[in-house]
Amino acid sequence: MIDKLLERNRAWAAEREASDPGYFKRLSDQQSPEYLWIGCSDSRVPANVITGLDPGEVFVHRNIANVVHGSDINCLSVLQFAVEVLKVRHVIVCGHYGCGGVRAALEGATGLLDYWLHPVRRLARERRDLLDRIADAEGRIDKLCELNVALQVEMLARTPLLEEAWGRGQEIRIHGWCYGLKDGLIRDLACGRSGPRD
Repeated sequence: MIDKLLERNRAWAAEREASDPGYFKRLSDQQSPEYLWIGCSDSRVPANVITGLDPGEVFVHRNIANVVHGSDINCLSVLQFAVEVLKVRHVIVCGHYGCGGVRAALEGATGLLDYWLHPVRRLARERRDLLDRIADAEGRIDKLCELNVALQVEMLARTPLLEEAWGRGQEIRIHGWCYGLKDGLIRDLACGRSGPRD
């Protein structure tokens, strides 16, 4: 099985170079994306594919349920590199409808996953009145996916890294999106931020 992946890689690289000579040379010369994507680890939501961008055009961080933990050194390191080194102009938090991580937060998770999903569980408790008004379970999960994206946008806006960048006058906008697995469309949830108090 693994050998098949290596064979497919060789075929893809040869095909890519044949259709676009010099592609890998250009790609290796510079990385200068304008976008940082913070998304779910779900294999059906690859950032550059669903946005129609080439490799090198979007810097990506993914985790279960696209959570921004203030203590997650991995996420914060990615954010720092994107903001201070790459000088991205847009940070996109993109969740997706039917998210298994959000479902696990609602239905119960154990071990490290339970710890990881704590912010989503807390959000579900805080918004229980809204969620309980939604009749079907899938609708509740989808609404919690949207609420989770908005929460993570807020968490990002509160990070010292972004507060300091905005204080320096660096133009960075945070966007909150949700991707539909059933139709392939991204919805802007209109919860974005372009400064500490907007």
